[in-house]
Amino acid sequence: MVVPPPPKTTPRPPARGRVGNLVGRLALVALLLAVVAGGAWALGVLNRRAALTADDPPFPVPFQEVEPGSAAPGTAGEVPPRASPGGEIAAAEPLTAWAADVSSKTDIPARALRAYAIAELVTRSTQPGCRVSWATLAGIGRVESHHGTIGGRKLGEDGRPSKPIIGIPLDGGPGVKAIPDTDGGALDGDRTWDRAVGPMQFIPTTWARYATRANGDGNPPDPQNVDDAALAAARYLCSSGGDLGTGQGWWAAVMAYNNSVEYGRNVFSGADAFARAVVN
Repeated sequence: MVVPPPPKTTPRPPARGRVGNLVGRLALVALLLAVVAGGAWALGVLNRRAALTADDPPFPVPFQEVEPGSAAPGTAGEVPPRASPGGEIAAAEPLTAWAADVSSKTDIPARALRAYAIAELVTRSTQPGCRVSWATLAGIGRVESHHGTIGGRKLGEDGRPSKPIIGIPLDGGPGVKAIPDTDGGALDGDRTWDRAVGPMQFIPTTWARYATRANGDGNPPDPQNVDDAALAAARYLCSSGGDLGTGQGWWAAVMAYNNSVEYGRNVFSGADAFARAVVN
């Protein structure tokens, strides 16, 4: 705070000698230190608040430079309920407590965790040799869309983000494959180029091949719905025919999802960190 100067008519006080000057200087230094300390405290508070509102959740995910094919992420533990024989999910309520507990340990939204767990349960029933885990799906969801919360979005209880997630046009620009429109803009709103859509970022042609309605209600599968997107991702990973419980099988599946070693390492890092947070 700036202190205004005294009026010009105020008589100047007599000099207080060296002792008085020293005391005055010490008082001024103390005041300046208090102002600086107060400013540093306020800046620290602002920085902490900024950290809490960053896009990346606070759960630490150390990047692991794993050699492709050498290892699979750690075991992620068991998911509570079982899938029904027809592939549809029985009452998902037992997942609520599990999702809340895992969410508290990983900072993944509980609604997204339920979707990853449901996808694991369905594929465990329909493709038991695949062994895709909720943690691997969470690793992909983290990289693709921050589990459906990218850009400040929130997942609703219906499994859809508060705003549709639509990627950049695949127009052949730098680092982007050119994919002319294949769905008339039905999924991505673009009638010129295809775009990746939803929490797990499917392009329309891949979505058309692997999409399944997760809750079995008879409605068309929706790429913006995290349940449908996670199940489609699990089906896509399992289409490689490998065992994702092994290093070779896991890497073959993830590299098919996105043929990039850096991408695979990012997914591995997230999946392994999530799994270890739950079982340790």
